[in-house]
Amino acid sequence: MPATAKLLPGIPAFESPLLGHPGLGHQIKPENLPIAEALREKGYAVIDFPDADFDARAASIRAALDGTFDWAGWRKGGFERNEGLRVQDAWKTNADVRAVAANPAVLDLLSDLYGRRARPFQTLNFPVGTQQSVHSDASHFASVPEKFMCGVWVALEDIEIDAGPLFYYPGTQKWPILNNEHLGITSHGGASAHAYGPIWETLLDAKGLKPERFLARKGQALIWVSTILHGGDRQLNKDKTRWSQVTHYFFDDCAYYTPFFSDPFHGSILYREPTDISTGEPMRNVVGGLPVDPRYIAEANARARHLRHSQTIAYDERIAALEAELQQQIERNARLKSSLSWRITAPLRRIGRARASAR
Repeated sequence: MPATAKLLPGIPAFESPLLGHPGLGHQIKPENLPIAEALREKGYAVIDFPDADFDARAASIRAALDGTFDWAGWRKGGFERNEGLRVQDAWKTNADVRAVAANPAVLDLLSDLYGRRARPFQTLNFPVGTQQSVHSDASHFASVPEKFMCGVWVALEDIEIDAGPLFYYPGTQKWPILNNEHLGITSHGGASAHAYGPIWETLLDAKGLKPERFLARKGQALIWVSTILHGGDRQLNKDKTRWSQVTHYFFDDCAYYTPFFSDPFHGSILYREPTDISTGEPMRNVVGGLPVDPRYIAEANARARHLRHSQTIAYDERIAALEAELQQQIERNARLKSSLSWRITAPLRRIGRARASAR
């Protein structure tokens, strides 16, 4: 392989400026080019999940996980509060969940689209709609180089409009990636998903964008890039289900971290140390072909957690101080009301209140 074939390896292949220039970078297989174009232009692509046993596998997952959810609690209150039901990382105990996450054909497809080997690292299984507000995965799961993360959502049953379908905003994957510094905040200044939501909503309103909804048939899957804005619709019928599985993927030879809780230029990075579901092996944090020093990861993680914890302590201490001050004032008022001078002047206060009410 000529050296020029390694140009710009830090850009996902589907959006590389070298795509279509043989010899200058990873070239996607011709049969996958329509999917690559969809990811580049819309931020998502729909495929039929490549598993001949999918129907049986979907039924098995639903039967195995059904009893793990608090259905009564959800129908009584969670539904009204826009809450969903989920189980994270069922791949650890359920072979069918793991098989969906590590499907070889999906791994090969994603690896071709990104130009690096895909590694599944997290599963989420839902029996109903998530009812999750609009968000970008890039704020939860990020990589260096950026954008080497994606999700694959697959329907385990036919999805109806009143069951809280997945929604997304095509084209928003082309917007700038927002991190704490763009919002003028830091993780130890209270940064969280709550700080990002209003920004995303304002941008969508300003652009006049309307969401698309995925009314999937069982076995249809949606691949989305990490930067597209998406969420879960309000579930209108609490008697409907919306069984689905999401698998999140990183790619080889990257560093993995959580931007919400990271401030790199303050020395605070919350690294992720994911496990490859397909092999059960830990994934190394690598940048520029070199592994990140585990000592640095430990130090950066410790600092990130310390700063978040310090903020919590500082907030708790302020609340405690205010509560103590309030209690002291209550006690002073109680002592005043029990004093001789308070009792002597009581008639004057009653006269004053009577005059005030007569005005």
